[in-house]
This record gives sequence, C-alpha cells and structure tokens, in this order.
Amino acid sequence: MSTTIVRGVCPHDCPDTCALLVTVSDGVATEVRGDPDHPTTAGVLCTKVARYTERTYHPDRLLYPQKRVGKKGEGKFVRISWDEALETIAQNLTNIAANNPQAIVPYSYAGTMGLIQGEAMAHRFFHQIGASLLDRTICATAGATGYKYTIGASIGTDLEQVQHAKLILIWGSNPIVSNLHFWMRAQEAKRAGAKLIAIDPYRSLTAEKCHQHIALMPGTDAALALGLMHVLIKEELIDRDYIAKYTLGFDELAKRAEQWPPERTAATCGISVDEVVQLARAYGECCRNGDAALIRLNYGVQRVHGGGMAVRNITCLPALTGAWRQAAGGAMLSLSGGFPKNNAAMQRPDLIPIDVIPRTINMSTIGDDLLSPASPEFGPKIEAVIVYNSNPVAVAPDSEKVVQGFAREDLFTVVLEHFQTDTADYADILLPATTQLEHVDVHGAYGHYYMMANNAAIAPLGEAKPNSEFFRLLAQKMGYTDPCFSQTDDQIAAQAFRTDDVKAMHFDWDALKQSGWKKLNLPAAPFAEGGFLTPSGKCEFYSNQMLHAGLDPLPTFIAPYESVASNRELAQHYPLAMISPPARNFMNSTFVNVKSLRDTEGEPHLDMHPQDAAPRAIETGAMVRIFNQRGSMQARVRVTEKARVGVVVGLSIWWKKLAGDGQNANAVTSQKLTDMGGGATFYDVLVEVEKLSS
Repeated sequence: MSTTIVRGVCPHDCPDTCALLVTVSDGVATEVRGDPDHPTTAGVLCTKVARYTERTYHPDRLLYPQKRVGKKGEGKFVRISWDEALETIAQNLTNIAANNPQAIVPYSYAGTMGLIQGEAMAHRFFHQIGASLLDRTICATAGATGYKYTIGASIGTDLEQVQHAKLILIWGSNPIVSNLHFWMRAQEAKRAGAKLIAIDPYRSLTAEKCHQHIALMPGTDAALALGLMHVLIKEELIDRDYIAKYTLGFDELAKRAEQWPPERTAATCGISVDEVVQLARAYGECCRNGDAALIRLNYGVQRVHGGGMAVRNITCLPALTGAWRQAAGGAMLSLSGGFPKNNAAMQRPDLIPIDVIPRTINMSTIGDDLLSPASPEFGPKIEAVIVYNSNPVAVAPDSEKVVQGFAREDLFTVVLEHFQTDTADYADILLPATTQLEHVDVHGAYGHYYMMANNAAIAPLGEAKPNSEFFRLLAQKMGYTDPCFSQTDDQIAAQAFRTDDVKAMHFDWDALKQSGWKKLNLPAAPFAEGGFLTPSGKCEFYSNQMLHAGLDPLPTFIAPYESVASNRELAQHYPLAMISPPARNFMNSTFVNVKSLRDTEGEPHLDMHPQDAAPRAIETGAMVRIFNQRGSMQARVRVTEKARVGVVVGLSIWWKKLAGDGQNANAVTSQKLTDMGGGATFYDVLVEVEKLSS
C-alpha cells in the first residue's frame, strides 16, 4: 500500500481557512485533518470539514455531464458527453451574445474561496464575452463598506494576538459555529482572566459560554454603539491623545453621540439602561488601564437596512478609546484587505470589449432581476445564467421570486456542482465539478494573514472537472484565442499576489505548494500609531467620502425596514422579528446533504421565547407555520429563552428539497438592500407564527 500526505486548504466560506493534511492511500483519500504546525489551525477542524472525505465520496456526487429532460425544477436529467455539453453551451451563448452579451449573467459566490476555482478563469471568460457583471453582495458588502469608510481597508487585529486580550466583545458573531479558531483563542484569553461579552439577539452557543449576554433587538447595533460613545465621552473614558493624533471629526462625533443618552439607547435596543452604561464602562476602563480590548464583530450585524452604518459605528470605538494601541486590541471584521491580490492578472478585466459598458446585476436581487423585462433602465432581459460556487434557489432572498425566475423556460441555465442542489434541479445543462481534494488552488483568508496553497490530493472522480478547466474548454469551444485561456492552474496561481507589495514580496508559488502556508508581512498592531488607509490617513469619524456618496458623514442610526418600532402598520400583521443565523452543522447551504451532519441537525427548527409562544398556544415540539407577505415555511418549535422576547430564530440554511414543506428561511426574507454596499437584509424581517393543526 502506498500512503502519502498532501497539503491542502479548507475552501469554504469561513474566516479560519484551515490548513489541511490529506492522507491518501493507493489514490484514495482516507482522512482529512488539520495541520498541527499551522499556527491558526493548530491541528483542529470543525465537525463539518473533519468529514470531508464523506462529502467527496458521497454516493450522490455528480460525476458526469447531464442535460434536462423534464420540466424545470423536476430534476430529471440524462447523461451526455462533455463534448455535447460544451457544444450546447457554446451554441446558446453565441446566439445570445450575437444579440446582446449583457443578457448573459454569471452567478457565483463563495462555494469555494479559492482564487482559481473561484473567479480567475471564470472572470476571464465572462469579460471576453462581454457578459453582465455580478455584484457579489449576499454576505459581506455592507459591513465591508462601512468598515472601509472608517478604517480604510479590511485590516484588523491579528488572530494570533487574541489570547492576550483582557476584554472581548463578541458582537453579532457565533464563533463556536462560524469561527472556531478565534473561539479557541478567546477561550485561552478567558482562562487567563479576560472577560467575554456577547452582543446578539440570540443566546447562541457562544453567548451561553460568555460572562455576559446582551440581547438587543435585531437591527439596533448602530444605536448601541452610539450609546456607548455617549457614555465613553461623557465619563472621559476616551484616549484624547490618540484622538488628536490619529482621528478625524471628533468634535462632530461628540455632538452626534450627545443625542444618544443611555435611556434612548436602551429603549431603541430593547435592553436596560444599566446594560448600556456598564458595557461602556467595561470597555473604556479596560483601554484606560492599558489592557487590550478587542471587538470581534461579524456579518450578522450588517444584514439589516442600516447594516453598513452599524459596522461603521462599532469600528469607531477602538479609535475613540485608543484600543488600537494594543496588538490584541482594536477590531476584527474581515482581514481580507491585507492580501495584495493581483486581480488584474488573475481576472483580466482588460478583456472586456471596448465597445461594451457592462451593466451590473446585484446577486441579492436575482429574483426580481430574472423576472424583469428588457428596459432602458435595466437593459436586456436575462437570457442565460451560469451558476457556479453557489445555490441561489436555496440561499438568495425572497425565494418564491427566485424560483419563478429560474423556472422560466426561456432562460438557459448552466450549473456546475458537486451535488444535485435546489438550483441544479432548474439547470438545462448540469456539470460535475471537482471538490477541493481534486484540484489545485491558491487562497488568501479573511480570519488570518496566511497565504495558502491547495495541492490536488486525488484524481477527479468520474468525469468531474475543475471550474477553471470548464471555462478554459468553453473559451476554446467559442474560439477565444487570448493566451490567458491556455494558462494552467499553476501558472495562474503563480500570479495570485503582488510581489511588489511589501506584504507579499516573499510570495513564491512553488515554495508555497511545498510549505502549504506563509504569513504576510504585517505589523503586530496595524494602527497603533495611526496609518489608517483612509484618504486622510486617520480613523474617520467624519467621512467626506460618505458625504459625497449621499450618506450621513457621521455615525447615525438607520432603523430596520421591518420592525415593530419602524413599521407599525406591518407589525400589526407580522409582530415578530426573525433572524436565520447559521446552523452548527451546515455552511450556508453546503453540507446539508451530508446525512451524518443533517441527522445531527434533525429538521428545521424555530426557537421562540415562552412569552411569544404562550399567547399563540404553541409548545415545544409543535409544528408551526412562519409567514409574512412574501411566503411561508414550516418548522418544529423549541420554546426557549435562547430567543429573546419579540424575536424568533430559525437556524439555517436548509436545502428546500430536504425540508418537509419544500421551503426554508428565505421564503420570508426580502430583496431590500442595505444602506451601503448593496447587501442583503436577511435579518430585517417581520413574521407571524401559527401552530399547525397537525
């Protein structure tokens, strides 16, 4: 028996981007484990990725190209050859492009975070044909935009410093589920005496293990941050030296914060005055004492109308208190801005024809966009969609419209997938993609600062092909001759990071493949002496960029679209706020079809506070219908104080076809967008809940 160990990377949409060691015996991957030498992975994997061989060798893996033979949505296909598949796709796209290439739309997100199998060759192809651009907004753009206005780029506290913090605010995040290696270091800090405070509408697994849980109403995080500013400034728990040297607009900020006394803040957030005051004091006093205070905020904060502003407000706090002085202080949202990616070389936007001004489709409004007719404002009707690294029928908001759009008989749809997902059921051509164990890729990360290499551990199963190979072959079939379409994955990977940037000047692809990982050159405390990447070089409490974009240049509070306080008429019919954070054993819609993980989740559940359940005669174990003006779903209720009064929680996100009623949480979510960044508002939802008769 021949056994080897191959270095790889977890490809999934998680901050941790773990370094993997894959055991291969006689060409078969037998084990996937975390690299014990990688400083952030430390040999530990989540329950999902620890079962990665189960997913790779799953009996339902798509292994051959197929074409649809039934109605869209029925999921009936017959096997075809790769040549027939490519010929069919090329002919359809050629015909559409001859009229208007903007009628062709890519749809992808973070099914893999790899730079090659993600967007490199795919972008080259869509740029060459002149297709519409896709604004990939569904997860992070609101928060990233708010953070950028304030800090300048997605750079923050190094994960490897977290264990030295003395106070950690875990704000809108459940790292036990979605950021395990941060949680490991937070636990180390806790054992050394740090205080952990969770700020979340839901008493998550993480919140249960913190010293304190502040259960505010969804969409009110910006107000809480303003209230903290009020107390910090009033009680002189701020660092005036840091403010004077490294910030812009403090006087204006102080006037704005004066409008948010603890009483107003508490009433807006649905918490107590004491919680506001004591949280501000804990944070300010920690910084004043010279100890490290860290805010780990996550994307749950920004999936509401004012989500970008919420992130902006929160990220003003470390500059206000001088928390950035300490390497373990400051804030973490995403660290992806530390990686100097060479997108121009990887994705080749110069291939866009000079006579084409491409329109941009927002992926969060794909339901409406697929149903929109041609118009001067919208452009041509969408005639073709190529889906890769995503499952929009399950994950996009306002599901009923998404389904209606993909069900169009005049829409040509290609789906590259590992499994026959909800979206795959609507494909005209369904193609088998390789998993991470079967292809080469290069990765950055958004939870640590390591460049990562993924080596192919095994040969592709069946006739599966890497995404890059599909787009390479399709380009050839369509007669594209630019040399970039002949580059191998290794040649593309070698261009991934800009070596003219000091952070990645030591990047060498061949060496990275051997070592598996290499850290960027970054200071331990990135903003200890200012150096923010904003136009002023300072943390901008007042932002001229925001003013010019038509936004309030100062931190403010933007109420949810749908809440009892902001939309009383709607709340008369749908009085409960609903959020749908990730289930522990799923990764968005990935892993839902892995039976061992799905069996652990059991079935769709809805957590509901006793005070909300009692007047509706709902008890634990009851099947209920959750509904609003957009749609409905069914779930099994757990009556629990984990959900705060006025909020119901549906851990997500299930494949629709694997839920009892064929629906998931996106049956009730909205296509309305965030205040900045064009993001999705998944947690800005009002519903009613009723008990089913049986």
